[in-house]
Order: sequence, then structure tokens, then C-alpha cells
Amino acid sequence: MAASSSNGPRTASIEDTGSDSMRDIGVDVDRPEGDWDGDENCPFYGSLRLRGQILEGTVASVGMQNTIVIERQHVRKMVKYERYDKRTRRLSAHLPSCIGEVSVGDRVKVMECKPLSKTVSFCVIESTEEDSE
Repeated sequence: MAASSSNGPRTASIEDTGSDSMRDIGVDVDRPEGDWDGDENCPFYGSLRLRGQILEGTVASVGMQNTIVIERQHVRKMVKYERYDKRTRRLSAHLPSCIGEVSVGDRVKVMECKPLSKTVSFCVIESTEEDSE
């Protein structure tokens, strides 16, 4: 019987579990169909932990590596003029390789994670293709 040097419970590493087993991220989303490329910043196969807000938006840009920009629109009431104003928020999100390719106009669901860079603090957990008819 080997003694563990840490005081907490032992967590299984990727080598122990194998690369084909998927972690439970704690949110009810569809299972990603894509292959994992070994990226540690993947919530399903890597070690990225998700917490906090779950947001939904439309993909606005896919020009960066492993990062997309999503847009969320909301309506704000202007009390003085008794009218409504449409506002847009843009945020950057990490795109894991297992999610697959997304294109501009697709609807995605993102969840908050630790800051991965200066502007990226969200990770894509689900994508649905938008029919443009």
C-alpha cells in the first residue's frame, strides 16, 4: 500500500483515464463529436474547470487561433425619451478542438472559466448551426 503525499483525494490524470474518456463538466450539454488534439484548455478532455455564468450568443468572428468572438444583443430602456435602445456586447471565448468548426452566424453556448488570456475568460461548451434561409 503506497502512501499519498497530498492531503486531498487523488485526481485522475489524463494518462490514467486515457484520452478517449470525457469528463463531466457539470452542465447538461450535448456531447462534442470532434477529436481532442491534446489541448489542456479543453473542459471535456483537458483540465480546464468551468464555473459561473452560462451565456448564449452568435459567432461574430473566427479569425484567431482557438478563439472566437461572440455577440450578445440586449434591449435597454431610455426613460427620458420613453423608447428602447438596442445594445451589443462582444466577448472573446476559447474554442476547444473537440467542439469542431464553427462559422459566423452560428449560435454557441459559452461558460465562464479562469482567465486564459487578457480578453478570454469564457469557453465554448456547445454549438448549434444556424440556418440562413
